[in-house]
Amino acid sequence: MLIKKYTPNWISDFMHLKLEIENGLNGIEYQIEHVGSTSIPNLDSKAIIDIDIIYENESEFEKIKSGLIKIGYYHNGNQGIEMREVFKRNAESSHGVLDTITHHLYVCIKNCEPLQRHILMRDFLRKNDWARLKYQEMKYQLAEKANQNKKLYDGLKELNVNEFIDEIIAMEKTNLRSSYS
Repeated sequence: MLIKKYTPNWISDFMHLKLEIENGLNGIEYQIEHVGSTSIPNLDSKAIIDIDIIYENESEFEKIKSGLIKIGYYHNGNQGIEMREVFKRNAESSHGVLDTITHHLYVCIKNCEPLQRHILMRDFLRKNDWARLKYQEMKYQLAEKANQNKKLYDGLKELNVNEFIDEIIAMEKTNLRSSYS
C-alpha cells in the first residue's frame, strides 16, 4: 500500500535524521523543521519524512549547501518551486541513518512562500481533526485512483490537493490575522 498507517516512529526517524544533519551543519545558523504528513500525529501517509532547513541570511545558503555536500547530499535545484532548494542523497555515499530513512530534504529562506505553506498546513492539520481526517481520506482516494502507483499518485495529489491546501492556508491566515486584531 502506498499510504501507511500513522506510526510515532516517523517522529523518531525525523529526530535521527535531524541529529545527523546537525552534525554536518555544525557552526552554521539555521533551524530544522519536520513538515509534511509524517509530522502530523495520527495522519496516515506515505512513509517519507519531509524536512525543511531554514536560514535567515542569503549568505548562509552556500554554507548549508557545502555542509550537506560533505555529508553525502547533492543540490538538485529548486525543481520548479522558487525559494525551495532540493537536496538528494548522493549514490556514492553511504550512511547508516541518512541512507536508510526515506526522506525529502529542502532548504528554504525564512518566510518564503513554500516554507510558509509547509508550516501553516502542518500546524493547521495538527490542531484540526476534521481537516486531518478529510486530508487523509483524500489521500486514500487518490492512492486508490492511482492503483497504488507512486508517480501517478504524486501527479493526482499535485492536481487535487493543492486546492485543499490553499483553502486550509487561507483559513489559517485569516485566523492568525483575527487573533492579532
